[in-house]
Amino acid sequence: MEVTEERSDAPDTPDAPDASVVPDAPAPSRPRRRGRTPRLIGAAALLGMVAGACAGYLVQADREPTKLPSLSQPVIEQAKGEVEPLSAAQDRKVRTDGDLRKLLLAKPRGARELDWVPKDGWMDLAAYADEYTDPGDKFSSLVTDQFRRAAVVGWKVGTAYTVQIRLVQYRQEDSMAASDATHNLQDDAESARPTDSWSIRGTGDGRAYVDNRAPFYSAEAHAWRGDIAMEIWIYGTKPIAKKTITGLAERQMERL
Repeated sequence: MEVTEERSDAPDTPDAPDASVVPDAPAPSRPRRRGRTPRLIGAAALLGMVAGACAGYLVQADREPTKLPSLSQPVIEQAKGEVEPLSAAQDRKVRTDGDLRKLLLAKPRGARELDWVPKDGWMDLAAYADEYTDPGDKFSSLVTDQFRRAAVVGWKVGTAYTVQIRLVQYRQEDSMAASDATHNLQDDAESARPTDSWSIRGTGDGRAYVDNRAPFYSAEAHAWRGDIAMEIWIYGTKPIAKKTITGLAERQMERL
């Protein structure tokens, strides 16, 4: 009997691999080494910067220096003709460098002069220092403060009160001595605990003080302008009114 081989229409299937044969595993990949390219690029960039700076310096060195603008201002021609000097009313220095006694308030009509006020109206350094409780210490401080001169006037109004006004002038080469002297006297007045005090109109920080505690009545005022310190002292047998001390102080400062 003849055996006939049957043919199938199914596609051929490749033979299964032999299980006993195991293919080689792929070798592990080695990490990629970083080459020298980045370093070369960085070095080239640095060299380029250095070369550029050197080239720029050489170019600038070969150029003519740029002329700087002049620091001085253009010359202004002086005005022609004579300039009229300021009057004493306009130039305070003219007034205060003159006869200081002329700036003091005049003695009121009917008032009497005080015997202990200098007849010539001047107080020298020793005389002014003697008005304080410690003349020696005050003398030294006045020398340090560059005391220049002091003008004084005084009068007595009946039996009610006496008035003394002083204008003390300093050289003020190193300090604002007139202002300092005024503030020191104001501090002394405050420490004495006056019964009343008021600002002096038109003086900035000038002040007037009244102590109307019986049986001794007193008032004082202290202000300054420029190199002159103003002092007013009133002593009475009756209470002293505000308008008496502030009115004197305002009128005296107006003359400065």
